[in-house]
Amino acid sequence: MRRDQLEHAIRTACQIIDRREVIVVGSQAILGTFREEELPAEATMSVEVDILPIADNNDETARLADLIEGVAGEFSPYEEMHGFSIDGVDMETSALPEGWRDRLVRIENANTAAPIGHPQFTGWCLDKEDLCVAKLCALREKDRNFVAALLDAGLVDSAVIAVRLAAVPKYHQSAAERASDWLAPWLSE
Repeated sequence: MRRDQLEHAIRTACQIIDRREVIVVGSQAILGTFREEELPAEATMSVEVDILPIADNNDETARLADLIEGVAGEFSPYEEMHGFSIDGVDMETSALPEGWRDRLVRIENANTAAPIGHPQFTGWCLDKEDLCVAKLCALREKDRNFVAALLDAGLVDSAVIAVRLAAVPKYHQSAAERASDWLAPWLSE
């Protein structure tokens, strides 16, 4: 995926749910920090954008996520036309460390504006190390490959990831412990 595609997804998601801001929590959030040409191929392979709507409670977040999924999700006409899908997610989708909202990376430019130029939509992308925490707590092979590629390229800090793994909510503790074990070889380098 390319940065311009992420920007398009942000604009589309905001228009679908009639909101000015959304949060990008999946692997494509890395494009908030780096341009695709700065990243290893493993970091841009996904053709889906995980969007977390911003709402007052998780029930409303889930409702808005369903709207996004219904219009632009996998196998939708949107995916067929653009070559990528937008997955709506809720607050229970990702294991995120304490303070993650304070570290969000803002995407707002001409590509996130409505076709007539107004309104301006904003995508808030997870910080690169918070993204790695979320991916490692999921601990699927594709997530490990994603984080390993960023670590090997020197684009994320293993020590920061380790500290933030310790700051995930208690109900994600066992996943964080497994992730910490997986991360250990990068900490000893």
